[in-house]
Amino acid sequence: MTTILLVEDDEMNKDMLSRRLMKKGYEVIFALNGQEAIDMAKSDSPDVILMDMGLPIKSGLEATKEIKENPDTVNIPIIALTANAMAEHRQEALDGGFDEFETKPVRLPSLIEKIENFT
Repeated sequence: MTTILLVEDDEMNKDMLSRRLMKKGYEVIFALNGQEAIDMAKSDSPDVILMDMGLPIKSGLEATKEIKENPDTVNIPIIALTANAMAEHRQEALDGGFDEFETKPVRLPSLIEKIENFT
């Protein structure tokens, strides 16, 4: 079973997306901020990370940079989740180390396709 680390600080977004992913057969674990994401990437070795860009403590961008700098976690694919849909936001995320980009509200078929490309 594919394990997804969902990093989301908004309870409603977290609940909605996690239920939809679990319904599709994924195991979903959670982090509420960028630092937790870094720690859980190391301790839980998820198959994919879905990372909100706007997080407390450490932003999604900061957390992704740290995860990608660590030899133990560098190969975990990270998909950015953001309400910012402009082309420059996508490029900023990809330049910052994210492997993929998905806008909110999340279109589940698009997100699932991206997840499946990494697993």
